[in-house]
Order: sequence, then C-alpha cells, then structure tokens
Amino acid sequence: MGYKNLTFPEGSLFLVTGGAGFIGSNLCEAILKLGYRVRCLDDLSTGKQRNVDMFIDDPNYEFIKGDIKDIDTCMKACEGVDYIMHEAAWGSVPRSIEMPVFYCMNNIVGFVNMCEAARQNKVKKFVYASSSSVYGDEPVLPKKEGREGNLLSPYALSKRADEEWAKQYTRHYGLDTYGLRYFNVFGRRQDPDGAYAAVIPKFIRQLLSGETPVINGDGKQSRDFTYIENVIEANLKACLAPSEAAGEAFNVAFGGREYLIDIYYGLAKALEIDREPLYGPDRAGDIKHSNADISKAKELLGYDPDWSFEKGIKEAIAWYREDLAPKA
Repeated sequence: MGYKNLTFPEGSLFLVTGGAGFIGSNLCEAILKLGYRVRCLDDLSTGKQRNVDMFIDDPNYEFIKGDIKDIDTCMKACEGVDYIMHEAAWGSVPRSIEMPVFYCMNNIVGFVNMCEAARQNKVKKFVYASSSSVYGDEPVLPKKEGREGNLLSPYALSKRADEEWAKQYTRHYGLDTYGLRYFNVFGRRQDPDGAYAAVIPKFIRQLLSGETPVINGDGKQSRDFTYIENVIEANLKACLAPSEAAGEAFNVAFGGREYLIDIYYGLAKALEIDREPLYGPDRAGDIKHSNADISKAKELLGYDPDWSFEKGIKEAIAWYREDLAPKA
C-alpha cells in the first residue's frame, strides 16, 4: 500500500515540471523524503515559489526557472535525468475556452518539447499528467479507458492530444510514456484563490473568511475526488512500471463518487459554519458526473490507493485551517 517503501537506483534524478504547483510540489516533497534527487522546472506563471521554499536548503533539490515552450530550456532540464514527472500545464476548462491558442502552445507544444528532450537525453520513464476531462460527453459510469466521448473544451483536447503524442514517442522512439488521467485531485497546497480555483479549497477559504460560496449549477454534479497522496503513489509506481505498459493512459482516482452539494454541507459542518450557498449558472464545458474505473492502473501499475475521500478531506481541512489562519 502507498509509496513510502518504493525504491529506485541510488542517486536517481527526477525532473518534476510544474514542480512549484500544487501536484508538482507534493511530488518534489515525496521524492526528497524517499532520499532521491529532484530537479524542479517551473516558470512560476501558475506555480508559487512559496510551495518549494522549504526545499531550497536540501542538497538533493535544484530549481530551474524556465518555460516548457522553449526547447532549449527543456533540453537543459533533462540532462542527466532518470525519470520525468511532467505536471507543467495550464488547467481550467472555462479558461481554456477563453484562451484556446494559449492552451495549445502550453499544453501541447510544451508537452512535445518535453517528450523530445526526454528522448534525446535517454530518460528512462516519462510520466505525465492527463485528465479525466478526456472522457468528454461519454455518459457511462464508471469512466473506463478506451471508452471516451466527444471532447468538451480546448483543455480536454490538449490532454487528449498529449496522450496521442506520448503514444507516438513510445511507438517510434522507444520512450516509455505513462499518462495519468487525474480525477479532481485535492489536498495541501492547492490554490484556493482566483476565478478558476478548484472547488474544495475555494469553498474552505470562502467559508473561513465569511464569504458565501457560489455553486455552479444545481450542486447535483458528482466527482471522483482524489486525495493528493494517491496521485503521488500513481506517479512513483508509473516510474517503476514495465515497458509493456508504456504508451498507455490510466485513470488515477480512488474510485468513489461525491456530490458537490454534499461536499459543501460536509465542509460547512466540519468547519462549524451554518451558511447556505448561492447557486450560479453551469460552467461551460463541464461534465455532469465523473467516477473512475481504476482496474487498469491497479493491474499494470500496481496502483492501490488507500486514501478515501473521507480520510483525505479531514487532512485537507486541517491543513487549510492552519494555512489560512491569520498570521501574527
């Protein structure tokens, strides 16, 4: 169970792109705690320096400020690297609808740059963040790899394109690629601010600060909320996966299903706040329901998540209570 006992060759170097972001910084932290070296690449456009400040004095940690749209930066970052965890991308379905060209450049061109740099530097494993958004309007639950619908946003398209590019790099160039389709990841260091903030940290921040949260739609949307510890496990296990599993994409979730309105009232109760939410229009490009079949990741990656939503949300609430508390 978990990843704390996983071992890699001594002196292994991991490159985490987007390493100052929510998921990336947690991956950096986990790798350092396992005793291996980490190189973090981030342009700090969405990632935050405060997420990685704790690693600055660690001799096994190196930071490169750079942009994946620049191939020379990618080549430099991949020098001597054994494993890549590619998290650098721009998220948010609604924002991608407003900025399609920007998403193509960052999430597709930047991705191919990283694949090419990994290939030329003979990286052992290239593990990358895909998304449950690639399932589009496919209505059948649970979501299962190989059964995708029509894509509903430029963001979803960018992630689907990444999967196809990764497959080409495995097929033609022998680069072992593993795509991880994240389902609504939450946990420590997820940004609660901004118009496109993820719902759980946003609700917590608003409740704690006296604001009234707005739920987009009727609140009856369901999601397979996935705690960050499960995502760390999937990334590390993908780095140890057999080459026979390369070129594939895998659902990464707990396999549960939570309704947004229940999430809201559960958070309010846990925070001991009695406040009714407001309701707004549905968000363009959003899917109504999401729930993952994780059997493929279990079989081929050895993925065995042990952080349920209930277990993870307690940890997340405790972290945000401390992080959002007024500083003396």
